[in-house]
Amino acid sequence: MDEVSTMLSGVRGRVVSRDGTEIAYERYGKGRAVVLVDGADGSGRALAGLLARRFSVVTYERRGTGAVEREIEDLAAVLAAAGPGAAVHGTETGGGLALAGAAAGLPMGAVSVYEPEPLADGLLRTVHARVLVVDGGASPAATRRAARALTAALPRARHRTLTGQTHEPAPHVLAPVLEEFLDEPSA
Repeated sequence: MDEVSTMLSGVRGRVVSRDGTEIAYERYGKGRAVVLVDGADGSGRALAGLLARRFSVVTYERRGTGAVEREIEDLAAVLAAAGPGAAVHGTETGGGLALAGAAAGLPMGAVSVYEPEPLADGLLRTVHARVLVVDGGASPAATRRAARALTAALPRARHRTLTGQTHEPAPHVLAPVLEEFLDEPSA
């Protein structure tokens, strides 16, 4: 792990994934570690800024449309840099990746996901972390049903709907929900 402090963006660093690929990351704030796994649009910076008031938030550059196994290896490298017990929050495709990483046995604390891509039920049963599944009340009905079905398929999950939010939630609405979940005891 190689880190360089910058005034405007906190701490920037690089980790090396299992296949030798360098993964750039940024760390904001101080406190318990939370890794944000963005969806395809990479819009987690505003959420990171809000969460960084209470947590050490780590964001990273995903490879894009790579194989899930490679992305899980990348997440493993970022989690190692974040430190033991880091929580993970994933949005959309990032939520699917967060759950796939948990199912693969990556060392994670709590996991939260916002309208993630679906995973096979068999994988979901192997996720032992506490999970919060969140959806938007203004999202399509099929998306909200999928979130409730995901919650039912996970051993230690609960569901929350954010009234008035769509597939792209307002960071200032999502952040307090994540803070509350992350502050709960892990038992």
